[in-house]
Amino acid sequence: MKILFDHKSYVTSASLVVFFIALTNWAALASDAAQAKVYGVAIQGYDPVAYFTENRAVKGSSAFSYNWNEARWQFLTAEHRDLFAANPRKYAPNHGGF
Repeated sequence: MKILFDHKSYVTSASLVVFFIALTNWAALASDAAQAKVYGVAIQGYDPVAYFTENRAVKGSSAFSYNWNEARWQFLTAEHRDLFAANPRKYAPNHGGF
């Protein structure tokens, strides 16, 4: 007895399996985003908002910190922290800052 093998069907099935595995992994990564690890203090503890409001580098305080993008960001005041939290990309350095 000879079994005929349909190559197109096999490729399509394999592609779907790979797609669903990738989709499952992506969903798992997305759910872990809320529990992301913090790897260090960003920009050596300087307040990124102060560069805009004070026009100079000012050390932040651990009392006013915010975790974003796998780093702890420190601020001079709670107001600076809240400004950053509302729009981190506006205040964060363009190329990292660790």
